[in-house]
Amino acid sequence: MDNIKNLISETEKAFRRNLLTPVDFEALSDNVLMRLNVYLSKTTLMRLWGYINDGVSPSKTTLNILSRYLGYDGWVDFVTRHGGVTDTDDDTPSNPVLSRRLSVADELVVGDRLRLVWHPERVCDIEYLGDMRFLVIGSVNTRLREGDTFEMNMVIEGEPLYIDNLCQANNPPIAYVCGKISGVMFERL
Repeated sequence: MDNIKNLISETEKAFRRNLLTPVDFEALSDNVLMRLNVYLSKTTLMRLWGYINDGVSPSKTTLNILSRYLGYDGWVDFVTRHGGVTDTDDDTPSNPVLSRRLSVADELVVGDRLRLVWHPERVCDIEYLGDMRFLVIGSVNTRLREGDTFEMNMVIEGEPLYIDNLCQANNPPIAYVCGKISGVMFERL
């Protein structure tokens, strides 16, 4: 935890501002995007700083992004240069998902609607049709269009969203990835 406190402290020094309000976190999010061309949501930052306390631990991706923002090669480099050790093992083939997630089969019923948001300024509203199928009901700045249908079984906040059997007009179904670089955020409508 001391490593994270150090990361927060150094980030505020580099940003030349204490993060105390949602506007501050939005400004840091914009600055990270401008500097690294990587989107880190204000909600993710607010969680890391403890402004939102929902028990979600920061992902290694978030820690890596902020470490790179500070000029380090990544989280392991940041911790190592501060004389600490990480509690992650880079030889492990995968890490547990600690982000907020939505399991379609367990948490949605026909007619439920979601808003998917990813960088840069992409928004897609979808409606659950059942059997893991969704209908696009609204879209801004995405390749998904109103009337398209696709399949997905889970949304993990901050991770890319993989959809399958995307049907657009008379084209054959394809697989598609939303938020490949910065991940996808979601909310219920």
